[in-house]
Amino acid sequence: MDRHGKATQASTPLYQLKSEFFKTLGHPVRIRVLELLSVREHAVAEMLPEVGVEAASLSQQLAVLRRANLVVTRREGSNVYYSLIDSQIAELLSVARSILSGVLEGQAELLADLRASRPTP
Repeated sequence: MDRHGKATQASTPLYQLKSEFFKTLGHPVRIRVLELLSVREHAVAEMLPEVGVEAASLSQQLAVLRRANLVVTRREGSNVYYSLIDSQIAELLSVARSILSGVLEGQAELLADLRASRPTP
């Protein structure tokens, strides 16, 4: 416990830390930002049209990712560039894509089976 009575990370169960990690990923803008950063470093201005939200909203979501230690920044003149802190984040997104592809394929097969078994009038 810290001096405010809150549990420290060291005493927090791993499953709870994982839950917090996935909650951080639980926003479409944050996922899109991480997808973009999986390809390469981006300036904030570059991400705006790709993400499709207002600058203030993007800034808020980037702050969440920074606090979660998923991204790092560097400043060059008036531009702020973001990059992933670890390439495993890109791998995680790739695994999620693969899992979802399998789920959707299974649903497509089920839909095809349902349509094929539809009684004819």
